[in-house]
Amino acid sequence: MQTIKCVVVGDGAVGKTCLLISYTTNKFPSEYVPTVFDNYAVTVMIGGEPYTLGLFDTAGQEDYDRLRPLSYPQTDVFLVCFSVVSPSSFENVKEKWVPEITHHCPKTPFLLVGTQIDLRDDPSTIEKLAKNKQKPITPETAEKLARDLKAVKYVECSALTQKGLKNVFDEAILAALEPPEPKKTRRQTTPVCCTSLCSSMLRGGGDSGYGGEGAQPGVNNTKRLSQHHEHLL
Repeated sequence: MQTIKCVVVGDGAVGKTCLLISYTTNKFPSEYVPTVFDNYAVTVMIGGEPYTLGLFDTAGQEDYDRLRPLSYPQTDVFLVCFSVVSPSSFENVKEKWVPEITHHCPKTPFLLVGTQIDLRDDPSTIEKLAKNKQKPITPETAEKLARDLKAVKYVECSALTQKGLKNVFDEAILAALEPPEPKKTRRQTTPVCCTSLCSSMLRGGGDSGYGGEGAQPGVNNTKRLSQHHEHLL
């Protein structure tokens, strides 16, 4: 069985652990959230072939700066997270996180992930930011940064409501299976790949939860994505 290693990085308290717990258990951790989430394996079926998606949480605090890179080798895709209601965490994407992962894994694709989008329209959160002359990060602003930093793309979600949650990991799988290739000359032909097929199957589940298997119009409905979760031994 092929394995896809996905490592999640970003400032502390931006919701990385909640993101993983909500995705793998289908529940938001309302009581206790560990500093570093246990590694999980998610089995994903793509076109009848099983893939194991290994999810690795990391601690964003400076205390772990020397230990964190130990989890980077053999990573297939990174999720670089920031909170859409934390401008400082957004700034650190450019100042800290992308430089760190590109230093250790220069050829590994990464997605820029905005978290806590349920707070973007929260009055108390907006008021708190306004006191510091700040505003929530807009999708347009984040998309521009993703382009500037050469991320595969920008995606955003809420671990609380699960809006966009499944899509984050669907896109991570696609990025790992079909990493961006360098631009080729006109004489070279582009090989046929499974991007569109995988994309159709992965997007069939929608955003309502991690395990949906809705059919995609125009796609053979026998080819769907399914998944279950296991602790890594």
